[in-house]
Amino acid sequence: MLCGISRMRIQCCIDGKLFSSLPPLTNISLPSPKEIHLWYVIPNEVKGESLMNKYMEILSPCEIEKVLSFQRDELRKSALLARALVRTTIARYQINSSVKPKTIKFRNNIHGKPEVDWLCSYNWEPPSLHFNISHTSSLIACGVTVNSPIGVDVEEKERTTKHSILTLARRYFSKYELEVLTAIEDPYIQQQEFVKLWTLKEAYVKALGKGFSGAPFKTFTIRRGSAVGEQFYLSQNSSAEACDIIVDYLDNTENLTSNWQFMLLELASSHYIAICRENDVKTKGDWNNPMKLTAWKTIPLVEDRCVSETDEVLTVCGLR
Repeated sequence: MLCGISRMRIQCCIDGKLFSSLPPLTNISLPSPKEIHLWYVIPNEVKGESLMNKYMEILSPCEIEKVLSFQRDELRKSALLARALVRTTIARYQINSSVKPKTIKFRNNIHGKPEVDWLCSYNWEPPSLHFNISHTSSLIACGVTVNSPIGVDVEEKERTTKHSILTLARRYFSKYELEVLTAIEDPYIQQQEFVKLWTLKEAYVKALGKGFSGAPFKTFTIRRGSAVGEQFYLSQNSSAEACDIIVDYLDNTENLTSNWQFMLLELASSHYIAICRENDVKTKGDWNNPMKLTAWKTIPLVEDRCVSETDEVLTVCGLR
């Protein structure tokens, strides 16, 4: 139960030790122009009412109200962890020590995409930091870039759907994408390719920041740029040339743009995560070079573990 947060003395038992206060966040350097930082948390690995109450303490009143509005415990926990992950992630990148997780303020753009609303002072210029968050019941992820809008979507690999894969594809996907899925005879592979395509399209729409109505799935096609098949098979080869992902635009796409890079990953052996970021105009001549990903598995305010170049994060496709 998430209760008594204003009166409760926060304590947390970690590895058998009792702490009256949790350690400060580790400062992290901002991502380079061609780098993406990814932070993710596994909800089932975050335990303890005292830790949950600590997370509640760093939320805004509106966020607390939103968390408590969920009736089911698992939904409240997921909403709480999502907000705690965003706040603790952004707070890591500040050289201004006065920026704490609780003091960070947010605003929505005209399409509802959250942005940081920096409290600027005469002696501090905030970073051009962009973030996006996605979550399932079993994993929550937050991506961070500098100077470039970013979209992130995560889905369980074994995600099931109420309707058949092809029924959903006819409703949401382009004609080309539907043809690719229809040509796959193996039901399991077809389901896997559907999930991968969905995450890529969702990440692109989120990166655009226009909402689903501003960029409906049917108005664009996601495909491989290489000629060696159209399926996004898992591969240990992370070369950009072999894993190019392209967006093709269909009718009525005046609001869509083409200067985007994609990354599709297998995360924690159980999820697919798609990342889409806009190319920074300041590094246009460097667009053909692969993006760099640095990833951390975290329990906010408790521990962080860098999992880059481990089996926790495998490249499926797309580094361009």
